Amino acid sequence: MAKVEAVMVCLLILIMDAIAGILGLEAEKIQNQGRHLRVLFIECKQPVHLAYRLGIAGATLLALSHVIANLLGGCTCICSSVDIKQSTANRLMAAVTLIISWIILAIGFTMLIIGALSNSKSRASCGFRYKHFLSIGGILCFIHAVICLMYYVSANAAKREEMKPQNRNLSHGVHP
Repeated sequence: MAKVEAVMVCLLILIMDAIAGILGLEAEKIQNQGRHLRVLFIECKQPVHLAYRLGIAGATLLALSHVIANLLGGCTCICSSVDIKQSTANRLMAAVTLIISWIILAIGFTMLIIGALSNSKSRASCGFRYKHFLSIGGILCFIHAVICLMYYVSANAAKREEMKPQNRNLSHGVHP
């Protein structure tokens, strides 16, 4: 039964991040269809409210998938060099992918929010260009899906390893 649950969680994370990525890419496409006037580095553009809504929805799904992966994957703490030396490969992989997933979340979420907020105003505005923020955030959603899946799988494998009885210290009936 645990394998079925793990597959369902992996699919949920994958689907949520994929939808978030698609929303980010679509928001960029819709934003580019709006009216723009550009002179050198300054751009005047008419905000597209649909791009705003899609960007916010993508950021929300990205954050939710991250929360689900972290809550259901559990905490993988490696706090000292002794922990690193005694950790299994799965535990190390879980710790590394957890850190990478947080970095990707921070960058991707920020990109989606900045891109969405540039479309939140009710009238045209002029300023520096926010070029490709929504599409970069959308692409990072797909990368986030892969990293979170790696984290979830390795964290669960590490939990299973820790639950196994420790038979390494048994010397097959010979006592010192």
